[in-house]
Amino acid sequence: MNLLVALEHRFERTPDGKVWTLTMFPHSFWIRYLEVFDHLRVVARVREVSSVPTGWKRADGEGVSFVAVPDYVGPVQYLLRIRQVQQAIANALTLNDAIILRVSSQIANHFLPILRRNHYPYGVEVVADPYDVFAPGSVKHPLRSFFRWLFPRQLRQLCTEACAAAYVTEHALQHRYPPGSKTFSTYFSDVELPHSAFVCLPRIPTPTKDFVSLIYVGTMDQLYKAPDVLIEAVARCIQEGLNLKLVLIGDGKHRAELEAKAVVLGEHVNFLGWLPAGNAVRTQLDRADLFVLPSHQEGLPRAMVEAMARGLPCIGSTVGGIPELLVCEDLVPPGDVVALARKICEVVTDPERMARMSIRNLQKAKHYTDEELHERRIEFHWYIRETTQVWLNEQKQEYWQALDQL
Repeated sequence: MNLLVALEHRFERTPDGKVWTLTMFPHSFWIRYLEVFDHLRVVARVREVSSVPTGWKRADGEGVSFVAVPDYVGPVQYLLRIRQVQQAIANALTLNDAIILRVSSQIANHFLPILRRNHYPYGVEVVADPYDVFAPGSVKHPLRSFFRWLFPRQLRQLCTEACAAAYVTEHALQHRYPPGSKTFSTYFSDVELPHSAFVCLPRIPTPTKDFVSLIYVGTMDQLYKAPDVLIEAVARCIQEGLNLKLVLIGDGKHRAELEAKAVVLGEHVNFLGWLPAGNAVRTQLDRADLFVLPSHQEGLPRAMVEAMARGLPCIGSTVGGIPELLVCEDLVPPGDVVALARKICEVVTDPERMARMSIRNLQKAKHYTDEELHERRIEFHWYIRETTQVWLNEQKQEYWQALDQL
């Protein structure tokens, strides 16, 4: 049986038909689905380009193909192209494949009326919380409050009506978006942590260093990972006499305004843009002393788990699945610049505390190895495949019964 997966990530396609990604969802990510399914079609936004820079990775390949949804960025472009988007999704859905919707996702939302009308089974992978995505300070849009009401409502419907639901958190997303009473439910992160992603030993802080290096990894297309809050907090710490260096990995439409905000900090802040996933990011993580992600919303942040696997001390906010990764003393309220600055100061001036954080984080990250997550993931995929096959057999039986009555 083949599988169709719909998600909100944007890919790029070159004239030779190859599909590329810089950060998430390379071909190696999709191979996990092929342990259960024969072929995978990915439904996502695809932008046509003449070429891609060095370091980008193939997303399609053996067993994996793409159904291109017309590219759009933001609600305005989406509304201008909604007919083409709807047509692409309607053409993708053949009603004879297994279906998984990675949510929250506006593309996934388009599938629900068609699936509901046909009573077609589908699974959901819940990876983000739209209620927090559209929290104040997270997204700048005049319809933010309306989106904060609409998209969580749609996600609750998708989870309730799914035959199977997999969450990236153990508890947090399940509480806000519960599965239906008959829905098979499980949890597993989609982080990729091969053995090479781990360091052998926790870190031992070096008290003689002239400065402390902080690192952030995340999108700048929206501000829901709060790089602006982090820059302001670092500025406060520097004003109080700490010698900090902040490295930001990521890119997006808000990068220019973030760079303008950081210009007064001069050489204390360095924007690296997007780096290819894997060794390039790990190299920067290994150079840093502290990972900080003060998000307004999260599912379970893969970047933080990857940092923990490198033995990095981490500070995060009290949203989504972050409290499942970090202990309370390493957390701050989202959007609170003063609390974040205070927490950074507490941590970087206490080498023994940073050593304890490193030990704790490295141990926690080991719960997210491929071996740990594999069994639950395979069980989820098999449940969807078998449920879909039962439904298809029932439809065939009803068809032949109808013919017999003619």
